[in-house]
Amino acid sequence: MIDERVLEKIINAGNISEEDVVLEIGPGIGTLTQAIAKKAKTVIAVEIDRTLIPILEETLSNFDTIRLINEDILKVDIKALSEEYGRPLKIIANLPYYITTPIIMNILERGCPVSEIVVMIQKEVAMRMQAEPGTKDYGSLSVVTGYYAKAYLAANVPRNCFMPRPNVDSAVIRLTPYEEKPVEVKDSERFFKFVKAAFSKRRKTLVNCMASSPDFDFTKEEFCGILKNSGFDERIRGEALKLDDFAEIYKNFSLKYA
Repeated sequence: MIDERVLEKIINAGNISEEDVVLEIGPGIGTLTQAIAKKAKTVIAVEIDRTLIPILEETLSNFDTIRLINEDILKVDIKALSEEYGRPLKIIANLPYYITTPIIMNILERGCPVSEIVVMIQKEVAMRMQAEPGTKDYGSLSVVTGYYAKAYLAANVPRNCFMPRPNVDSAVIRLTPYEEKPVEVKDSERFFKFVKAAFSKRRKTLVNCMASSPDFDFTKEEFCGILKNSGFDERIRGEALKLDDFAEIYKNFSLKYA
């Protein structure tokens, strides 16, 4: 990263206050860590790469509010950390793009006590996370993200902010987990398979997508009946459905195919 304004965008997106306990994932050499520490009450920096620990210990030595943990974030007990500090954590991360989405979804799926997640990710993925029905970026990731959190595209980060220059643009996205899910579904894992199947064939009707899914076993006629009972036309496409629409169809589907 060669543009310091990117750090400001991440910090600003986090709305960090003097009372916040921030969990930073992947501090690297500590550049962003230091910027966070100037704003937050405490920073818990989790770095999986053991070779970076001595560097971090040196670069962060002037801060007594930073706690360094050499661990895989997927193995860190975030709930225990939250209880230790007596408040939900704010998560900030600047990770390699190939692993950012799996980490975000893991944190959301586990229901970790976090107030916000602020990450710099590939712009294409950020657009999909916050996309609305009927747009070109809307898909299963949009629905799944919306089930867990409110997504907000906080800033765009052009590729020329990095050296070497990557092949993709980036974006800073802020996810605010819901205290209560916007919809109730039975068996969220199966619900997500249902949603994924709905987008398996872009521009095809929901009936055609679902009837050809290997995860479910029913005919087009049977699914047309489910749509009718849910108040939807059999020509509807997945890209036109909101989260609560999917939840309603899935509820009727579950009643018939428990």
